[in-house]
Amino acid sequence: MEAKKAFDKGEVPVGAVIVNNDRIIARAHNLTETLNDVTAHAEMQAITAAASVMGGKYLLDCTLYVTVEPCVMCAGALRWAQISRIVYGASDEKYGYSWFSSLILHPKTAVMAGVLADECAALMKEFFEKRR
Repeated sequence: MEAKKAFDKGEVPVGAVIVNNDRIIARAHNLTETLNDVTAHAEMQAITAAASVMGGKYLLDCTLYVTVEPCVMCAGALRWAQISRIVYGASDEKYGYSWFSSLILHPKTAVMAGVLADECAALMKEFFEKRR
């Protein structure tokens, strides 16, 4: 849903949702073009919104669901937020954090990769084919 919103706005179609105790506490999508801000990734937007809901900077007992593997910047922010779990769809072979080092994440953060990977990758492929 969030990735589709980004797609429709001409943003790279990445969406992020953060859940705490089976409740969605943040939803976001890429806004880098809209805000003219290279740091306005879906994950960064979601972290900020979730921290506000949680009443603090740490996202303990929270899960991030995101379309594509977080980049190094987002992984670093997720480390500082001490998010408990990350679930992502498609791997990012150019900019994904795991291509650099999985040590970027907090040592207690659990990661589940490849959830709905084909659908996530197809959306990304469609977006970039339309831009060429």
